[in-house]
Amino acid sequence: MKAILIDLDGVIYRGDKAIPGAVEAVEWLNENGVPCLFVTNTTSRPRSKILEKLHGFGLTTEEGKILTPAITASYWLKAHVSGPVALFVPDATKEDLQDITELAADKEEGAAAVVVGDLGEKWTYPKLNRAFRLLMDETAKPPLVALGMTRYWRAADGLRLDVAPFVKALEHATACRTIVVGKPSPAFFQQALDIVGADAGETIMVGDDIVGDVRGAQAAGLTGVLVKTGKFRPADLDGDIKPDAVLDSIASLPAWWNKSA
Repeated sequence: MKAILIDLDGVIYRGDKAIPGAVEAVEWLNENGVPCLFVTNTTSRPRSKILEKLHGFGLTTEEGKILTPAITASYWLKAHVSGPVALFVPDATKEDLQDITELAADKEEGAAAVVVGDLGEKWTYPKLNRAFRLLMDETAKPPLVALGMTRYWRAADGLRLDVAPFVKALEHATACRTIVVGKPSPAFFQQALDIVGADAGETIMVGDDIVGDVRGAQAAGLTGVLVKTGKFRPADLDGDIKPDAVLDSIASLPAWWNKSA
């Protein structure tokens, strides 16, 4: 193995606390010259805030080593659409989409694209219905762009729905095709590989999501490693997705890496 992609929420930290041994594991990778990129489906905060959080844990990295769906979406939108875009993302996340012209919040037609991220408790029926009406606009026919397809995540108070259920609701209602710019999209993993400068066959993906992280990585040709932290549940190991390795946490990564090498 030559390079590594690492999920953040549930792997490096959970809530406002670092996973024990996570910072040390990343330091080990840096000391051994292993190219490392943090790949997250987080759309609740911009990359600058994610970097600030990692620095707060004592983890040394930089913005260019963090890939988020909003960053990928910005590139995709500039390359494929022309006109104002309807953004259903947290206000803070718009920082990473500042080069995109946003459709006025009271408009229900005329969107060049409809972008959906994790709004959490800010989802309301009127807001979801506005997204539906925009997608049903026969004149504009905007694509639905999903900032990842994460089903749920683990918060301090338990499991919470993420972006995928809302995207699926809009897909079902409109019969539209969704463009996914986060995990598990193969294009997202390819962009990550381009950044670390490695081929899929020589790269590991470490995550706590059996579907988005492990199956998504394996489908893109990477080695998928599952950690038993974050949203992991024992039932994840009983399905048809078989991780290439299962670790108690990322703290076990250096020993597993040395053994595998």
